[in-house]
Amino acid sequence: MAKKFFAKGKGGKFDRFVIIGIIIAVLVIALTLWGPLRKFRVAEERKPAAQAQKQEPVKKKTGKKDRKEARESKKQPEIQAAGSFERTALVAIVIDDLGQDAKQAKEILALPGKITLAVMPGLAQSRNIAELAGHAGREVLLHLPMEPLKNHEKTRSPGTLSADMTPLAFLNTVSDDVASVPGAIGVNNHEGSALTENKEAMKFLMAELKARNLFFLDSLTNPKSVAYATAVEFGIKAARRDVFLDNDSDHPASIRKQLDELVEIARHNGKAIGIGHPHPATLSELRKWLAETDTQGIEVVPVSRLMN
Repeated sequence: MAKKFFAKGKGGKFDRFVIIGIIIAVLVIALTLWGPLRKFRVAEERKPAAQAQKQEPVKKKTGKKDRKEARESKKQPEIQAAGSFERTALVAIVIDDLGQDAKQAKEILALPGKITLAVMPGLAQSRNIAELAGHAGREVLLHLPMEPLKNHEKTRSPGTLSADMTPLAFLNTVSDDVASVPGAIGVNNHEGSALTENKEAMKFLMAELKARNLFFLDSLTNPKSVAYATAVEFGIKAARRDVFLDNDSDHPASIRKQLDELVEIARHNGKAIGIGHPHPATLSELRKWLAETDTQGIEVVPVSRLMN
């Protein structure tokens, strides 16, 4: 006969203890896996992870603005290292009184800057020099002779305009002068201290220059000149000379001082025009000065770029 599982007696008592032990073990396991003990264990496991999260430094979110500023800060040293002076000033140099000596013109064309050549009409090398300059890609002006205040008939240059001319003679002279300097894109006056303060003569001249599509640069040989104002009235592109470079052509230091003054005016106004002549000292100082323009923040340009 089979024994009952809950039978009384010594063996039955032992079996009951075993059963009770099994039940307690099952309850402990159940409480651990699904009861309050599970919550306690999970909480304990989460504590180290939470503490580790607190110890990590908080990373700041980087927006578009922050990324842009970071890129610019990296570029800044490169920009500063690229150059010490930003170009802000334009300078035009015009060399007057050309037409007699082709050698002088070739020296000017050999200079590194974009020097503008002003060629007088009717001289032995006028046409040749104008053509040489054109082939070299340099701008050419007709350096138009005009009546000075101290009029010396014997020393008057060929093609000089004067107030005592008839209108027909005046226009014919302008036409001949322009023809003798091929490729000229503008005009500046040679002397002309008398004629440039004559309003009627300037009106007559500017009407002709406008018809020929030529600009006008007032050499400003007379502070009373009305040439520039008249050119503006007629709608012609025009400008005025700022500095004469070589009134004292025998002293290189004086020429250099004038070049320095030209730079100061250009820095102040953004642009400046200097007029010089083909003297050996002028060309020598120009050569030295042109080699330094990059470090001075100066750009040498053809004079047409500075017309108003």
